[in-house]
Amino acid sequence: QVQLAESGGGLVQAGGSLRLSCAASGRTFNHYAMGWFRQALGKEREFVAGVSWSCGNTDYEDSVKGRFTISRDNAKNTVYLQMNRLKPEDTAVYYCAVKYKYGSIRYGQYDYWGQGTQVTVSS
Repeated sequence: QVQLAESGGGLVQAGGSLRLSCAASGRTFNHYAMGWFRQALGKEREFVAGVSWSCGNTDYEDSVKGRFTISRDNAKNTVYLQMNRLKPEDTAVYYCAVKYKYGSIRYGQYDYWGQGTQVTVSS
């Protein structure tokens, strides 16, 4: 089992920044990637960003490229999402997740999920 604990969400004005953190505990060895997803009210959950754990390859959803940066701290089993130039359409619950199967960072099954943290961007 893996436990994922997100933090860092909150309310921010458009143009502002937030940094999300996700600490993994439990069975954290040999996982392939960690990712951030989001789900806005009334919409499906979507991929935001992901990073491969061993080599640090990253992938981003198009609307966040150039504004969001995902990074990891292998020693702390923690992944971060730095979100800059936030927009009202970024408002959502943000979830981190861990994936074990090698392959696409963006697609495929993620095996464990956190509880989510709310990000609200006011206009």
